[in-house]
Order: sequence, then structure tokens, then C-alpha cells
Amino acid sequence: MIAQRRAWWPRSEQDDAGIFWPSKLVVHLPRRWPGHRQCPAETPVTEAVVADKAPVPIGLGTFGGVFTPSILTILGVIMYLRFGWVVGNAGLVGTLIIVTIATAITFLTGLSISQIATDQRIKTGGAYYMISRALGIEVSGAIGIPLYVAQALSVALYTIGFAESLTAVFPVLNERIVAMVTAILVTALALISARTAIRVQYFIMAGIVISLISLFFGSPLPDAAVTTLDQPTASFWIVFAVFFPAVTGIMAGVNMSGDLADPRKSIPRGTMAAIAVSYVVYMTIPFLLQRSASTADLINDPLIMRRIAVWGDAILVGVWGATLSSAVGSILGAPRILQALARDNILPKPMRFVGKGAGPSDEPRIGTYFSLGLALVAIALGDLNVIAPILTMFFLATYAVVNVVSAVERFLRSPSFRPTFKVHWALSALGAAGCTAVMFLINPVATVVAAFVVLGIYLWLQRKGIKTTWGDAREGAWQALIRWGLINLRSSGHAKTWRPNFLVLAGSPAKRWYLIDLANTISHDRGILSVATILPDPVTSERKTQLAATIRDHLEERSVEALVRVVSAPSPYIGAALLVEAYGLGTLIPNTIMLGDGETTGNRTEYATMLGHIHAANRNIVVVRAVPTESFGSRRRIDVWLHGIRGNGALMLTLSHLLATSLEWRGASVTVRMIVTNPGGADEARGNLSNLIKAARIDAEVEIMVDKRPATEVISETSRTADIAFLGLPTPDVDDITAFADVLESLIVRTGTIPAVAFVLASKSADLELILN
Repeated sequence: MIAQRRAWWPRSEQDDAGIFWPSKLVVHLPRRWPGHRQCPAETPVTEAVVADKAPVPIGLGTFGGVFTPSILTILGVIMYLRFGWVVGNAGLVGTLIIVTIATAITFLTGLSISQIATDQRIKTGGAYYMISRALGIEVSGAIGIPLYVAQALSVALYTIGFAESLTAVFPVLNERIVAMVTAILVTALALISARTAIRVQYFIMAGIVISLISLFFGSPLPDAAVTTLDQPTASFWIVFAVFFPAVTGIMAGVNMSGDLADPRKSIPRGTMAAIAVSYVVYMTIPFLLQRSASTADLINDPLIMRRIAVWGDAILVGVWGATLSSAVGSILGAPRILQALARDNILPKPMRFVGKGAGPSDEPRIGTYFSLGLALVAIALGDLNVIAPILTMFFLATYAVVNVVSAVERFLRSPSFRPTFKVHWALSALGAAGCTAVMFLINPVATVVAAFVVLGIYLWLQRKGIKTTWGDAREGAWQALIRWGLINLRSSGHAKTWRPNFLVLAGSPAKRWYLIDLANTISHDRGILSVATILPDPVTSERKTQLAATIRDHLEERSVEALVRVVSAPSPYIGAALLVEAYGLGTLIPNTIMLGDGETTGNRTEYATMLGHIHAANRNIVVVRAVPTESFGSRRRIDVWLHGIRGNGALMLTLSHLLATSLEWRGASVTVRMIVTNPGGADEARGNLSNLIKAARIDAEVEIMVDKRPATEVISETSRTADIAFLGLPTPDVDDITAFADVLESLIVRTGTIPAVAFVLASKSADLELILN
């Protein structure tokens, strides 16, 4: 086995763009590996595994691999022990309606299963595999883990049911011992091979067929009467809730997906055939019961079929066969789901050994032993009636999510989704709605409990951050949503909806993290933050891709959600100007560019020219000068130096307000300062500025300073202890860019005593004062 191949990179090696590369680079193996029959391409990148030899399918066909386990799970104990009660309470017509509605829901789910199965090869894991490759690892794991537990504990439920019916006939037997022995024997049968277990199920099917024939040729009871009810003991929907589990079980064949010779053909045919046959059986039995027994007998005698049948003991054979076949189906399906969960790294690391297969057909023997142990513990604990309803909810939740997968894939119509069996997305959506409604009808409390369990597992998996190498339908859904949003986004946004969408020209994020930190803080995780790095030509596309991935990892480690762009250009100044001009999609473009102060004076003219181009492109500009190691001090004091409300003033007030109301700067004080040279105008300026701040609903103090010294000298002295100060920049004159460069250099030098300064230049068309009023 080849687990990983690592190419080691020298620790802390820094490239010419100032980016620190990770100490190791994981190289994932190609989809096809020379000399091997198959290389799993859909293995999570945290554990890329290449098998020395591909599993050889044991080649189960449609009848044995799908139809038989499905029909035997559907025609279960509810048909034998509860169908009479259903007819007695609902009447003949009501029962036929209940059967039709219940079967319609599973029929829609069967259509969804068929559509998905004919689009992709369903490997080991059945329904879990379907969901994981469409809705992602978190959703599939949240459903897959409870589904496995439900499937494994179903072995205990069915064997306990078998033991109860057997000890009713032979009271000398111990019910718990019988259940444990039965579970062990059923597991031993599954361990021999799936094919052997399926062959045994043929005999069980024969017993069920004999019991149904015996019922069909049975005779009415002496006291049989017309089955009509004046006062039923249960309402229609309660009866429906009792009956509905009788039509479930269609996943029994899907769970065998990894053992089928041709899943694309077998799953649709076998599943739909099982649904059709069970519907015919369920629509026939009510007529036999209605004409053969009185209402009282139907309601009160669970084994009324035994009294009606021409050979009564055949019904017992059917009951035993139904419970044993369901147990066999569960012990075959549960380990395969567990195997898939382990191989996708969803299970905790100490438990991943259960994903190992044995033999040429990759039998999940370790998973089978594990599932048997879980079932035996459940049997030893005794009564499972408390958790049985919750297990039913997990099965129904799986059906609902499979319908959602089918609906989403069909609705998005991704080029890669090309099923040969096509179903309209509305039918799948209707199936999902039906499953959800039935969950609440059967047991609202169990539904809520199951929902919390699924949500908890989802959040846990989301925190684990498992990475996969396969795409899923979520990407297509996001693309469709983004397309709809971009098309409907107005070309000219109103001030009421304005927020800063930053493009941060960070260079090396490790060196200029303060730029990303400040932009992310002001954004409040609401605006669209982009981080860009410009590399000098020439540079390969592979290098740019690797560098972008490194920056994304760096951002994720610090919980910063941002888009990343790496481009190359003859110089960083030309590249920045071109990037600002071209970056964006439709009307969604960065409206505010944040960058460092240039750091060196040698290229100040080129730097000023770049700012001129950015301003000409109608973007707001925020030039930040800060000490990287100090990270904005204690984040307690913000100074804003105003000359007026229009243009730069409105933008500075808005940015300072967003900064002060962020979690990182909570409790910080904002002081709006203005310098006047005439003492007589101080009171008027203070009143006007106070009214402005009050009307703008900004929590800030106002200070008017009367001083005739140069403004930069007053600002530098006053804001020396501020954590950040906002100052306005003059508008660059493209005809005299040298003068602008000199002014910029002077501002940067003269405010050097302030720990951090944000020089703000509003765009030419900015009407930001409308934000304040």
C-alpha cells in the first residue's frame, strides 16, 4: 500500500515574494497509477491510498443483489402482525388509501435512487455513497453515522422480534439467549460471503411466498362480518404512521452496491420491481382480511392471518422468515456503510481499522464483527422500544436526503450529471417533502431528537475540516445562486446598501498581515474580502497556483474568509493598476483598495502613479502605514481627522465606525478631530460637527483644536498615543504626479510618530455622505 508520498521543502524557506512556504508539501498520486488495475480517485486528501489490487466484485445480479433483499425487508413483520389492525381501524377504502400514499413516497424515493444510480457507479456504502458524492462529506457523514447505527441496531430489533415470536410458540426457550444466538448465526452467515447470505434468503423468500399463498386460499372465520367501523380506535394518520414502516426497506438492495456486478442496471430495476411487487401484495391483502374476519378480530388479534390461512403455521414461517431476512439484510448493509465511513476518514482515527476489507471481494469482516458486537450489546440491554422510533427517523431522513440529492442534481443540470434514467426535479422534491412530513406524523419527538443528532454530527465534521478529492453538487448550487445574484444585482448600488468590498494588495501576507487584519475587521465578515499578490515576470502558472493555495491555507489557519488572487506583471505597480481595473465579476467589483505605504522612497513616483490609476478607476483607496509587530496596539483609541463631510470625510467616518463596532475593537473610543486657525470659528465648528455626528448616529466624541501650526505637526503630536488615526489624502493630479508623490512622502514622514495611520482617498463618484444621512 502506498499511503502518502511527501516532497520535503526546506523549513522557513521564503520565496522572492516574501511568502513562507509550508515545511512539507504533500504530493497526491494520479487517478490512474501504472501497473494497477484501479486507483481510487475519491479518497480524502488527508489519507490518499492506492490499493495494490482492486477489489474484484462478486457479481451479484438484479434479482439476488437488489430485488431479494429489498422485497424481503419490505414484506416484514408489520404485514403479518399489524395489517389486520390497520384494516380494522381504517376500513377497506381507508387502508387502500394509506397503502397508496405510503407507497407513493417510497416510489418517488425509488425514482430518485434510480436516477442517481444510472449517473454514477455506486460503490460501497449505498445511500451514504450517493449522498457524499453529491452533498459533501459533512452532510453525508451526518446522515451516514446515524444510518449505520440504525442499521446495526436493526439486527438487534429483528432478532429480538424473532425471539419473541419463537418463545411464544415454545415458552421453554429463553428470549434473550435465542436473540443472541440468532444474531451470531445470522452474522456467521454474512461472514461466509454475501452471495451465500443471498442464497439463504431465497429459501426465506420461498417461505414468505408459501405463507401468502396459504393466506390467499384461506377461509373466512365463522364470525366474519363486514369490516365497518362506527368508532375507530385510532385516527387515520395514526394508522398511517403505524403502517408506513412496512413500505420502507428499499435501501436494502442499495446497501449492497459494492457487491453488484452492474449497479447502474441492477439498482433501478431491482428497487422499482420490489416497490411494484410489494404494492400489489399490500393492495390485495386488505380484501382478503376484510372478507375473512370481523372488525373486532382484526383489531385485537395480531395473528389473525394464522387463523384465516389454510395452513396456519405457514404464517409463523412467514413471520420468522421476515424477521430473519431483515436481520440478514441489516448485517449485510451495516458493515458496508461502516467501511465507507472509515475509508472517507469520517470515523475517528482509532476506529478507521474497521474500513479494511478481506478477500478478493473486499468483504468488510472487521466491520461485521464490530456491528455484531453493537447488536449483542443492544440485545443484552433488553427493550429497544425507546430508541426504535428514533432509528426509524434515521432511515426516513436518509430517504429524504437522497430525494434532495436527486432534486438538486437534476435542477442544476451540471454537465457531469447525465443519468440514463431521468426524473423531474419536482418529483424528487415531492418525495423529500413526503418523507419529512411522515417523520413528524409518525413521531414528532423522535424526529426532533434525530434532527439534533444529525445536526451535532454535522457540526463536528465541519470542525474537523475533512478535505476530499471529489466535487459535489454544493458547488453547482453555489454557482447557480451566484449567477442569479449577479444577474439581479443592480448596476449602481444605493448608499443604503453600500459596504466596503476590499481588495487587499498584501504582497506577502506574513509580512503585511496588518493589512488583511484591518480589512477583515472593518468588513465584519459581511463584505467580500479579496487578497492579492503580484509576482514579477516570468512565473509559471503552477507556481502561481501553489502560492495561492499557500495563502489560502494561511488565511484559513487564522479564520479569515477571503478570495485569493495571484498574478504576475513586469512590476508590482503596473500589475496592481491592471488588477484593480480587471478584477471583479459583472457589477460585483472591489470598491475599496487597501495597500501598504510603499515602505521605500526610491519608487515613490511609480507608487504615486499607481495610486493615480486606481483613483481614476473609481475606487476608494486606503493606504496603511503600521508597525507589523505591534498589531494596532491595545485597539482602544481611534482618531479621525476631518476637513469636511464630503468625500474623504464621509469615508473615514464610515470606516472608523465599522472598525469601532467590530468584535476585535469593541470598547474602543472614536474621537473626531478638526483643526481651525481662527478661535472665533471654533464654537460654530464644534456645533456643526456635533450635529453631524448626532445625525449620523455614530458613537464618537468631537474635539475642535485651535492651532496655527502646520496640520501634520498637530496631528502627529495629538495622535501619538492613538492606536490608529484616519487622515485624508489629496486627489492626485495625473498631469503632475511628482507633486502628489512629494505630498504623499511628506505625509508619511511627518506622521511617523503615530503607531498606525490609514490615509483615505474616496473615489471620484463616491456619494458616501448619504450613508451618514
